[in-house]
Amino acid sequence: MYLKVFVTPDAKKEKVEEKGETLLISVREPATGNRANNRVRELIALRVGKPLGKVRILTGHRSRAKMISISS
Repeated sequence: MYLKVFVTPDAKKEKVEEKGETLLISVREPATGNRANNRVRELIALRVGKPLGKVRILTGHRSRAKMISISS
């Protein structure tokens, strides 16, 4: 399964919203040190009920727009 994600790092509150086919995710972690990406993976894993190792960032490691792969 693939997800389009748009991330807002350094947000006041964490939230996950759906807008069409894209998930809008706000995380409190900064974008430095890959911390925001790790938190995004954790939130998606919790949302879909899969282990963290099954959630990968395919594209957009340094961008706010990302493509996420969730393997079964």
